Amino acid sequence: MAKYFGIDRFFQFLNTIKETGGIRASLYKLYRMDSLRPGVLVGTDKYGNKYYENPSYFYGRNRWVEYADYYGMNYDGSQVPAEWFGWLHYKTDLTPDRDPHRPKYKWMADHTENMSGTPGQFMPYTTTRPKIEPWIPPKA
Repeated sequence: MAKYFGIDRFFQFLNTIKETGGIRASLYKLYRMDSLRPGVLVGTDKYGNKYYENPSYFYGRNRWVEYADYYGMNYDGSQVPAEWFGWLHYKTDLTPDRDPHRPKYKWMADHTENMSGTPGQFMPYTTTRPKIEPWIPPKA
């Protein structure tokens, strides 16, 4: 009967708010992530990003990442390390901490995010003279 009137959805909403940490934490999470989804915390990477899963959602929408608080509103997809990228995009069902076949060599570079559009972006420089030089009028 509760399912017929939609009361179960209301109690599910209240349970989601409770799991998030209350009304204030839910509003903050809703402001930052644009959604308030219940899920099971699967793992956390070394940058502080948290990865969740909820099998009751559709396949392709049931895994997501919540970026660390120090990113604020400036988060993007390049802040997810490669090992968690594979889990998010269903390349593997094993999280990086449970996968025994994941290679770890000392020559492997650490993950860095894409810095395009920020002051830390890569700017190439040229060593060749320009083909067109501006005309400077002679002084009298």
